[in-house]
Amino acid sequence: MVLSLGVDTGGTYTDAVLIRDEAEVIASAKSLTTRTDLAIGIGKAIQAVLKDTGVKPTDVSAASLSTTLATNALVEGQGGRVALIYIGFRESDLAKQGLLDALQGDPALVIPGGHNHAGGEAAQLDHDILRDFLENQRGISGYAIAAQFATRNPAHELEVARIIAKETGVPVTCSHQLSSKLNGPKRAITAVLNARLIGVIDRLIGRAQDTLRDVGIEAPMMVVRGDGALMSAEQARERPIETILSGPAASIVGASWLTNVENGLVSDIGGTTTDIALVKNRKPMIDPAGAQVGGFRTMVEAVRMRTHGLGGDSQVTPVTEGLSGGVFLGPRRVLPVSLIAAEAGDVVHAALDDQLRKAVPGEYDCRFVRRVTGVPTAGLDARSEMVLDRIGDGVHPLNKILKTRLEESALTRLVNRGIVQLSGVTPSDASHVLGRLDAWDADAARKGLELFSRKRTGDGTRLAQSPEEIAQIILDQMTEQTSLTLLETAFAEEEDAFGAEPETLARHILTQRGLSGHRGLLSVDVSLNVEVVGLGASAASYYPSVGERLGCKMSLPKHAEVANAVGAVVGGIKFRRQGSVTSPSEGQFRAHLPSGPQDFDDAQKAITEMERALRLDAESAAKAAGAEDISMLVEHDTRSAKIEGRDMFVECTVLVEASGRPRVALETVG
Repeated sequence: MVLSLGVDTGGTYTDAVLIRDEAEVIASAKSLTTRTDLAIGIGKAIQAVLKDTGVKPTDVSAASLSTTLATNALVEGQGGRVALIYIGFRESDLAKQGLLDALQGDPALVIPGGHNHAGGEAAQLDHDILRDFLENQRGISGYAIAAQFATRNPAHELEVARIIAKETGVPVTCSHQLSSKLNGPKRAITAVLNARLIGVIDRLIGRAQDTLRDVGIEAPMMVVRGDGALMSAEQARERPIETILSGPAASIVGASWLTNVENGLVSDIGGTTTDIALVKNRKPMIDPAGAQVGGFRTMVEAVRMRTHGLGGDSQVTPVTEGLSGGVFLGPRRVLPVSLIAAEAGDVVHAALDDQLRKAVPGEYDCRFVRRVTGVPTAGLDARSEMVLDRIGDGVHPLNKILKTRLEESALTRLVNRGIVQLSGVTPSDASHVLGRLDAWDADAARKGLELFSRKRTGDGTRLAQSPEEIAQIILDQMTEQTSLTLLETAFAEEEDAFGAEPETLARHILTQRGLSGHRGLLSVDVSLNVEVVGLGASAASYYPSVGERLGCKMSLPKHAEVANAVGAVVGGIKFRRQGSVTSPSEGQFRAHLPSGPQDFDDAQKAITEMERALRLDAESAAKAAGAEDISMLVEHDTRSAKIEGRDMFVECTVLVEASGRPRVALETVG
């Protein structure tokens, strides 16, 4: 009997499951994700499933981890401070495709160098400018390098990486190692995000491995990639960008395993995000354009998924403009008031009671702040350091921390770096008030919603007259925003386009009237025509009303609350490598190998060498991840052009895929 352990670390909960012979979930458990030390939550979840089954730690044959932390960090704009070295481009290219937005004000150096489309050197690399730049940088957690046509010749990226490693010792990300495709700005964005995530994922993996070792589990740990396949922990540390959508991808794999859904939408609601993907013929669709998360389109191969900043812990923002008022949810995650009160009850209740006694609502009512220990703080400006010192190690009402408007920006910078956490009213608090959830401090949730209901609309009236009323308004808004995200995905995935953007179509008056079953001179009906599988700890609280709103079958499978952890166990190992062969001149064929370009006098020889190099790279990666019984798939896409009646070779793209199952210790248990 083979026992496999799956762990998923989400924004709010850490889940663990034990699966026997990849056929049956024999135990599952949830524990709060402990941002201050991830090992605590991971350890509690693992120990709970072991205790529930009586399984000895040494009997666990395989262990896998999925996580939403990388996805959440990008959605919330968090991560380390990075620097970009942009080689062979112009300063104006930094503004292309959102690269400046991805940098978030972090430094970038544009220097001469790079190659042309054929892999020849376009300009000499300027070492002096690079070294001067490196000497003046402080508090950098990772460097990203992107050179012009680096996928055709990586020499300048590799040289800059060598210099940075020697001069600084800081982790380096080269864009050509993350994608073999052209499009320099997009590769640069991918490299920047990878560099920003290195510290986040390294801490997670390190603490997870420590926990397995402390518990007594000897099996090596695997990590789920964004396409649902597995890689080793060491590979994930080097390429953390590949773990974006890891948790959501694992949930899709888990949903398929739990339900055998043939065709449908899988919607996974967590604390921070709602992730929706289409399943066709029992397989999740892969996004050929690359994963898009937090507004950034990357070159990471991942499940085709729409990720929205909408979850059980989404910040509730009052809509005070206009006469009707209302609320909006997300995209930022905050700690629910009920949760922070469960951890620091005396402080939270004293502050809430004090705010309730005041006749006039305060701007920062029912909002709290605390520091996250262990997160690097190098590179902070003076005002941010002052605010951080004021916070110290305790939990504080936000109105006791912020003294001026300028300090709000400083606090935002601390939040974006993941150094501090904010707490406020969330849908989870609303669920506590209405009795749908009983996990934390319901009394604190009620006080928080009473304060929130006192906020005023444009005509001066209260948002609501009671905690129960505002709680229902919040959950109705959750239903509305969740329904819109599902509609957007359905419109985006329709084979026959409707001639407008999915976001526009989902909100169109005809769509909204159709959902309500309009009957006038026109009869309008709109509904989802596929099954929706709802996943996540809070799915049972929110999704039945979503199914009613959309007129579709809503499935909430057994173990839906730990589907991510299930998917972490049942996935396989798969590595894809791609390269190209071009013809820079007649009779010359250039294989753009991972080690650099190599010329041949025959096209087939060049293609054969490219295939050999890619096979070796993909198979080595699969073996390093712990795969056995590896199978190889090779595809060639050759393009030619007819010139003066002759077929002339233009380019051949070679794709190699190595796949296999994780190696496990097949020992008899019990």
